[in-house]
Amino acid sequence: MSIARLSSRALIRFSGLDWRTFLQGQLTQDVSTLQPGEARFAALLTPQGRLMFDLFVVGFEDGAWLDIAAEHRDAMVQRMTLYRLRAKVDIAADDAPVLAAFDVDPVPGEGWVRDPRRPDLGWRGYGVASETDATEADYDAFRLAQGVPGPADWAGEKTYPIEANFDLLAGIDFKKGCFVGQETTSRMKRRGQIKNRMLPITFDGPPPAYGAEVLAGTLRAGEVLSGVDGRAMALLRLDRIGGADLTVDGRSVRVERPDWIA
Repeated sequence: MSIARLSSRALIRFSGLDWRTFLQGQLTQDVSTLQPGEARFAALLTPQGRLMFDLFVVGFEDGAWLDIAAEHRDAMVQRMTLYRLRAKVDIAADDAPVLAAFDVDPVPGEGWVRDPRRPDLGWRGYGVASETDATEADYDAFRLAQGVPGPADWAGEKTYPIEANFDLLAGIDFKKGCFVGQETTSRMKRRGQIKNRMLPITFDGPPPAYGAEVLAGTLRAGEVLSGVDGRAMALLRLDRIGGADLTVDGRSVRVERPDWIA
């Protein structure tokens, strides 16, 4: 068993009579049927449909937590407070720790919920008093090995959620009705013409610099995002990577497409 505290994550507590309907109109995920002890992956988008914040909605009795990047918590609280208007919802920072358990199944005990993105990603713990035996870097390397991108890969409000595989990681409910950025997101899905996706690449040695160009011969095929020794995430043009010899800074790289990405 590996358990790590995710110091890069923080919680916002939502409660009050209207918390469900309030979040339902903002996030990419359906929260109308969220149950206590259940987590759902979601995002808050810009009106233009680009990723602003990734998050997990975690149900508890009479409310929900948003599990969000710690560096964005204050901005999210401020934004949600602005959107609240007359809705009867209480919004407050919560300093309970966020943990991840991986390479283990199942995790018994209160406070642990299944990671909703992929079954092999393990569990997330909220307010759990548990000893840790791994670091957040260990967890990030594990996540990357599963081919799942993370917040470092979509910084800057320039990425569409489908490019970051949110549609394949249960991060968007296309049947739930309106949410911020829905029009662009739904149109991309409906047309079925996804030009770019985040995919893992492998190579020998340390990762290339963030933003380094991926070439298919002499053609630009994408850019490198976050990485560790031997593996990184890259945003790639799907029409240029099939059967091509790919390089980054003259170094050979290989696409390692997870089986859950068709």
